[in-house]
Amino acid sequence: IGQSFPDCSLFSTCRQKSFIVSIIYFILIFGIQHFMKERRPFNLRAPLVLWSFSLTLFSIIAACRIWKQMAFLLLNKGFKQSICSKSLYVHPVSKLWIYLFALSKFIEMGDTLFIVLRKKKLIFLHWYHHFYTMIASWYSYKVMAVGLGWNAALNLSIHSVVYSYYTVTAMGFRVPRPIMMVITTSQIVQMAAFIIINIFAFLWRNDKGCHISWPMLLTPFVLYTTLLALFYNFFRETYLRSAQKSKWN
Repeated sequence: IGQSFPDCSLFSTCRQKSFIVSIIYFILIFGIQHFMKERRPFNLRAPLVLWSFSLTLFSIIAACRIWKQMAFLLLNKGFKQSICSKSLYVHPVSKLWIYLFALSKFIEMGDTLFIVLRKKKLIFLHWYHHFYTMIASWYSYKVMAVGLGWNAALNLSIHSVVYSYYTVTAMGFRVPRPIMMVITTSQIVQMAAFIIINIFAFLWRNDKGCHISWPMLLTPFVLYTTLLALFYNFFRETYLRSAQKSKWN
């Protein structure tokens, strides 16, 4: 696997492909949602269990692989190089898993199909997260952006838990509310960590070996800041306000 996506030799081409994928994504999910409006929802329990479990396994394996390289950088090169080093894009093993991480952001869009086909509530946070994360990840991989190693390692670790939760719930088990709160909290902490890493990338942007363009500084910053606000709002609306209403009732 080379340093760019297949058939994506130019940055503009990669950008065009990501937007084409995004347009198809929106047409599919909102088109199917409209189509399903007067129809009965599909059950899809078995496919959803298999889908979630497959992504759980991938997230665990990929997280272990990338964390191994990140641990090497931290112990031998220090924190700054763990953000700035491009070795993740060069080492044969980590290059493969960073590529698969970026590719998985496209695969994960399939989550939305299960939601609309089962006629579950499709919230803004869900489709915004999938849409923007796919674009940012593809761009970051293409230009070998600094900080992507941390983003991939943290995101895959959180997704190992999130997709485990999806697998369990798809099997029909009820997950205790405190565990659900911990999962959402971990997603909030993840976004805060991404913002901190982005700030370090900004501070070191002119240092040798740590150069990053303004688009690749601003795009992730906007993504992580908005997702932090959205996840916090989701936590507040889902757990805090619902708890207050239950207590009042």
